[in-house]
Amino acid sequence: MTHPGTPPEKGQGDDPTGTTLHPPHPSLAEATRTWARIALLSFGGPAGQIAVMHRILVEEKRWIGDGRFLHALNFCMLLPGPEAQQLATYVGWLLHGTRGGLIAGLLFVLPGVVAIMALSWLYVLYGDVGPVEALFFGLKAAILAIVLQAVDRIGRRALKNNAMRLLAVLSFVAIFAFDAPFPLIVLTAALIGYLGARGGLRAFSPGGGHGAVGGTHVDDADTLLGEEMAEMPPAARRGAIRAGGAALILWLVPVVLLVLALGNGNVFAEIAVFFSKMAVVTFGGAYAVLAYVAQEAVGTYGWLRPGEMLDGLGMAETTPGPLIMVLQFVGFLGAFRGAGWDNALLAGTLGGLLTTWVTFAPCFAFIFLGAPYMERLRSNRALSAALTAVTASVVGVILNLAIWFAVHVIWREVQRIEAGPLSLELPVPGSIDWLAALLSVLALIAVFRLKLGMATVLVGAAGLGLALYGAGMIA
Repeated sequence: MTHPGTPPEKGQGDDPTGTTLHPPHPSLAEATRTWARIALLSFGGPAGQIAVMHRILVEEKRWIGDGRFLHALNFCMLLPGPEAQQLATYVGWLLHGTRGGLIAGLLFVLPGVVAIMALSWLYVLYGDVGPVEALFFGLKAAILAIVLQAVDRIGRRALKNNAMRLLAVLSFVAIFAFDAPFPLIVLTAALIGYLGARGGLRAFSPGGGHGAVGGTHVDDADTLLGEEMAEMPPAARRGAIRAGGAALILWLVPVVLLVLALGNGNVFAEIAVFFSKMAVVTFGGAYAVLAYVAQEAVGTYGWLRPGEMLDGLGMAETTPGPLIMVLQFVGFLGAFRGAGWDNALLAGTLGGLLTTWVTFAPCFAFIFLGAPYMERLRSNRALSAALTAVTASVVGVILNLAIWFAVHVIWREVQRIEAGPLSLELPVPGSIDWLAALLSVLALIAVFRLKLGMATVLVGAAGLGLALYGAGMIA
């Protein structure tokens, strides 16, 4: 039996007949090349990224088996943050300890950091150029359809009974009609799920985990890491906890120093604090948190305009890495416009990198601190029930995001209705953009009726936007 960072003993796993051998323990260099390959292929949101990891780590390399892979994935679902990136970090830790976890987790986000940063520069420099505007005009329609597809996909998995459906409806009403903060919705849903499980209510039985991922089943016993460990070796446990503590310090200390040095009104301090808060409530993936980020970034801080959030999501959908990388674009625009520096591009770059830092540093802390207690966390029925309730509430939150996007894509003007606690945005009927509406309908048909892949829909929508510009239908 192996433990994190330690190669198996010579001959371990050999069949006495010599017909079955565990794969050799990879060197750190080989593992690094593999994690870089996974990172460059990680398109299409968490489902696509998890499928890529399963194909390479389980089916091709046989470093980890199906049971252990799904076990680790469901553990990552209990944590806030992008589950695919956290899964890579955890498997990297199993293979090579803290160094392996850092390499796997950092490489998973590095291509997205570089790509989003480059696109952010191009956006602020050339975003007003006709063809570029037309390309993003088409992408917005595709993003709307993809977000609605996420509502459908997560809803089918999460809304298994009337209690979960009611949670989804209440979450939607709370954020859509009463502008309730996303963190409050998540915490309330988690508390309801936790108390429901402790009270023995059947509706709150855990059921938010993943099922099978790939088409080929690989037994844990036939892989490098073998069966799951019942007890984590003390040295591995101490190393993970030290790494998690260091990650917490590297996350929180810069945030505190920025606030003390620059004050609460400074854009960099605001970015550090706001996205640190988002990092601890990002259950349900990027789509769930984007509605709240959009409302705050547009309405409270004035960092960007409504349509620009869609542009940023279009960037994240078409580049490798977690979809939550769209937050780097938000931080970039916030600092680009709000820092007041003569060199606005430098300010934007620093704002984007700061956003990425406070978004992902907590992910490493959560994985390293939680990994030694993974078995205990997963077997906690009340905690799993809290996750189940959060997943149900996320369906309502993502539906709100889809409607928010639709209002700002299909209509040129919106009006805010205020009446006591009621606060919602509604489109001005006469301001409908018929071309945007047509593209959105075509994208919905492509996604739900024709079952086309995300890449095909994105490329097709962008191409239609450029074609409309070429025909003089988009100014």
